[in-house]
Amino acid sequence: MYNHIINFMNKTMIQYFHWYTEGEGTLWNELNEKAEWLASIGITAAWLPPAYKAAAGSYSVGYDVYDLYDLGEFYQKESIKTKYGSKEEYKNAVLSLQKNNIEAIIDVVLNHKGGGDETEKFMATRVDSEDRNKIISEPEEIEAFTKFTFPSRGGKYSEFVWTHQCFTGVDYNNLKEETAIFNIQNEWGDDWEEMIDIEKGNYDYLMFNDIEFRNPAVRDELNRWIMWHMEEIPFDAVRLDAVKHISPKFYNEWLHHLREKSGKEIFAVGEYWAPGLLPLLLRYIEATEGKMSLFDSALQNNFHIASKEGSEYDLRNIFNETLTQALPEKSVTLVDNHDTQPLQALEAPVGKWFKPIAYALILLRQDGYPCIFYPDLFGANYKDSKEDGNEHEIFLDKIEELEMLLKVRRHYAYGVQRDYFDDKNCIGWTREGDDENSGCAVIISNADANAKNMEMGKKYAGKTFVDILKKQEEEIIVSEEGWIECKVMPGSVSVWVDKDGMILS
Repeated sequence: MYNHIINFMNKTMIQYFHWYTEGEGTLWNELNEKAEWLASIGITAAWLPPAYKAAAGSYSVGYDVYDLYDLGEFYQKESIKTKYGSKEEYKNAVLSLQKNNIEAIIDVVLNHKGGGDETEKFMATRVDSEDRNKIISEPEEIEAFTKFTFPSRGGKYSEFVWTHQCFTGVDYNNLKEETAIFNIQNEWGDDWEEMIDIEKGNYDYLMFNDIEFRNPAVRDELNRWIMWHMEEIPFDAVRLDAVKHISPKFYNEWLHHLREKSGKEIFAVGEYWAPGLLPLLLRYIEATEGKMSLFDSALQNNFHIASKEGSEYDLRNIFNETLTQALPEKSVTLVDNHDTQPLQALEAPVGKWFKPIAYALILLRQDGYPCIFYPDLFGANYKDSKEDGNEHEIFLDKIEELEMLLKVRRHYAYGVQRDYFDDKNCIGWTREGDDENSGCAVIISNADANAKNMEMGKKYAGKTFVDILKKQEEEIIVSEEGWIECKVMPGSVSVWVDKDGMILS
């Protein structure tokens, strides 16, 4: 059943942006320049931000999609460039990644569109925002910006015009200047599309103009668009935004079309954010017939909780009820992302002290496809307001251990894995290595300094091991039976490797 399984043995993804990435149109050029260095530390894929023109123009992160065909080429929404640069700069960045054997993962945002060019009048019913299946008004005529003609593009690449027949819902009625959720009455139905779970009754509607995937003309246009992108700027994989709000039936068809027409086994990872709700992730994977992986939001939530609870958290449970534990071949693991970072709606950041631990857990083990977050590699500083109405300044320090952990993944995290999850506050594991790569031993504590005796394998007997993270100064000799007693500082992680073959750069 679970087809389209991609072999990502020690592949590592980076989310090469965050919500507050500087909007000076420089990101594509920066990525172009850093591609070679990223490859040198073990990055094999880069998830790029939405590259198309958004309703808020060059100020937008990109999730308020306006024109999928404008990759920074046309003067629309008061700019030619997007927040990240021009179409040509985007193409150069992608080519630079691929030249350095880094896959380019494009961010595909198909749930909604914003910034319509013209208003239309049509019939709609108002629904309860907390139960979208509950109709709270008779059908009424409303007016909304549901017509997208893209006049500045002038029909180049596509002459398709979006109208209210292409959408299931809107959140604003211009006639009465009121905000509410309206279910559009169109020829495809007077209800929402079927979703996997029953959150808010039906969570088809998320924001802006919600796309109507039951309209065959819409499906055809989105199929044409993705192949146009492949021809204009060839990519290697897709990150699918807000799949929680999109019928799996659409993505079954769309992904099949993409792979068949491109002739490539395009990797796909979906964002279905459901912390603590593993069954929903599994149901979506089943409904999409294994055509996509999902980010392990359950594991990220465990990291968030563990970093808050400190020594009270039982590390033996860190993988409980996670996609990585239940279906590792479909799990993309992460520590933080643009939605969980401070001041965002889904704010659930992992504490700085715990991040090296969390990264060791996703980078140095055999299960899952890890994704690291831009601020954790480079740092970030930004300001925004919170619900209290006050402006807050956030400093996200780079995680000093991350670069070395990436290199350890690249050079040491191979072979048989032996787990020692036998202590609430101290866990560890070893990777024996393979014919081409030496192995490593990892020990973690969320409380006091500790030690753990673990099996490395008899081939290491008499070898001297050192902590490559330099948290521990002493050297350890592997016993004749192939066991090693590893030590760790309080609230920390140490990674022990063979001194003779240690990677220092």
